Amino acid sequence: MKNPNRLKLSNIIKHIKTVTRHRALVCRHCFKAGIYLQGLTHDLSKFSPEEFWISCRMYQGTRSPNEAERELKGYSSAWIHHKGVNKHHFEHWTDYNPVTKKVEPVKMPIEYVIEMFCDRIAASKVYMGKNYNDNSPLEYFERAKGRRIIHPETSDLLEKLLIMLAENGEDYTFAYIRRHMKNLKRLYRKKK
Repeated sequence: MKNPNRLKLSNIIKHIKTVTRHRALVCRHCFKAGIYLQGLTHDLSKFSPEEFWISCRMYQGTRSPNEAERELKGYSSAWIHHKGVNKHHFEHWTDYNPVTKKVEPVKMPIEYVIEMFCDRIAASKVYMGKNYNDNSPLEYFERAKGRRIIHPETSDLLEKLLIMLAENGEDYTFAYIRRHMKNLKRLYRKKK
């Protein structure tokens, strides 16, 4: 594990390149999905002091720096900040339920589910490089399916889109999202 107290210029540059590449891919995907503003503003918090410096210290290039920070500290302060300010993460969408007296998942607005879909594709492409294929984001999703705390309808919609991507490719899936966004919103809202 890298020394978290040591900040290398090479890691700063590599981290900036990784984040910039990821943001560019997400932006491109969001544009294909018709959610332009979300594409332009995606993950800007990664340049905030709360996330940027620790991510540079923990940079490895093959996985999220948050994983390395978790291994070192037992938690990731960068991730806690990131999910708190970025609504495209299902972890952002939990709240205290006064009936059950527990923190439970809340159904995400569809625009953020679509952004999360775009984010997962981009992250898979960045971290997997030439090993990426359209099935990769679905495989990642399935590995943690039973462990994540996500609203069932949010999970179902994300999985539906990931399966569509795996079976039909990006062009088809993004065309489907754009063509059916109004219908998806209506159907998704009705299930409350």
